Order: sequence, then structure tokens, then C-alpha cells
Amino acid sequence: MKNYFYRELCLIFFLFLLMQVNSQETSKFKEPITKTWINTYGNIRLSNRFYWVAQTHFRFQETEKTPFVGQLAQIYNRHAIGYIYSKKFNISLGGVLRLNFNTDEESTDRNLVPEWRIWHQYMFASPLSSLLFYHRIRIEHRWTKSFLEDSEYTFRNRWRYMFKAKIPINSSQFKPKTFYVSPEAELILQSGKTVAGSVMEDLRLHMSAGYIVSPRLTLATGIMYSHGQTLSDATVFKQSWTARFHVYFSLDPRNIKNKIPAIHMDD
Repeated sequence: MKNYFYRELCLIFFLFLLMQVNSQETSKFKEPITKTWINTYGNIRLSNRFYWVAQTHFRFQETEKTPFVGQLAQIYNRHAIGYIYSKKFNISLGGVLRLNFNTDEESTDRNLVPEWRIWHQYMFASPLSSLLFYHRIRIEHRWTKSFLEDSEYTFRNRWRYMFKAKIPINSSQFKPKTFYVSPEAELILQSGKTVAGSVMEDLRLHMSAGYIVSPRLTLATGIMYSHGQTLSDATVFKQSWTARFHVYFSLDPRNIKNKIPAIHMDD
């Protein structure tokens, strides 16, 4: 199984490079659309090594009259069990239920279709002086179908690599009351019988600014530009500008007695 994934990943990267060379003169870019993503990222500690990944995302998309937040496009429920190997490496394995809403204002097809995924992730952290660098490899196995009544599920793989940096602004450490900026780039490739030449699903460039409220809560916001091949025509690229809002929280129910003082009835 491991050798199968290695071979397929290498083949996808080779096809992606070949596609980029061959499509320079024939590619067409659609007009960009605007979106808004409101994302929550939770890590809930289960033991010294294991934790529960709980993420919920609300994603909106423009309409003809309203940019960015005109209509609801997707709701994500992403969950997993994570394992902390060390301070510099962790892995996760879990599932996703994504609810896809039909954003075509002229469509008469179904309004809602569920999408199912299995995902596993490998996160590497590389501290350098006061900076933090992250390398994330995420592999997703997804089952999707269109909004047509008689459509059936099709299977595809997604191969994702993200590079991210976190740079503190008003402190030399990442601690409460610290502001930071975070540039990020992610390449998402895909494979499957229905993919044909549309290997590059998305290239995302994201810049965000964040504030560490406490060791358990961080808030951030940013803007992302992305583009990628349409599934039906590899020479046509879709584009988007996305406003993103993030809430990161960490909980440890094991230590709740230490966090909340006992009530003294004899005071």
C-alpha cells in the first residue's frame, strides 16, 4: 500500500510538471470569484500523545449582487485522531463530511449534496530563531457527485503540500498578547479516473495576521488568492480571492480540576 501511494504521488508530480510546460500557450483563466471562509480549528487533548482534531468550516461565495458572502457554498466537518511523536512532528487520521450547496443561481438541480473523505496528515515543524516554519503533507481520499438527481459518486485522491511560516511582530516568542504574520503556500494535486489532465486542482497563496489571546486561543484573519484547473477542461483555470477568518483553540479536559478553583463552602 505504501509503495502504491509513493508511485502514484511521483506520477502525479511528473504529470503536473509536464502539464505546466505544455499548457503555457493554451491556458485560459476565468474571471476570479470572491469567497469568505470562517474556520475553527480545535485540538482537544486525550492523553500525553493523542489528541482529537475537531474542525468546522463555513464557506461562503459571491452572488451576482453580493460579493464574498452572497451565499453558503460548503460546510466542513473535519475530525481525526492525532498523535504527537515529538514537538516537531505529529500525524493525524480521520474523516470529513462536507456539505456542498449548489451555488449556480440558475440551476434547477438539487441544492445540497454530501461529500465524504478519509484524510491523513503529516506535520513537520522547524523552529529557527524566533520564527516557526511548517511543512504539511495531507492526503485525502474523496467521494464526490454532482447536483444532478441521477449522479453517482466518483472517487479521487488529493495530494497536498503546504509550506507555512509564522513570524512574531511584537515579541521574540509566541506567547499571549503576541501579534504575528503568516505567509503560506499550498499546492493541491489530484488523481483518479475522471481527472484526465486536470492534475492541478489548486494553488493557494495565503497571507494572514494573528493574535495569541492565550495558550488555548488564537485569532487570525487573512486574504488568499488561488487558481487551479477545471475538472472538465485542463486548459481552463478557475481563480478566486478569499477572505479568511480563523479561530484556533486547544482544550485539555484532563486538567479541568486544576484550571477551575474549588468552591470553598466555609468562607
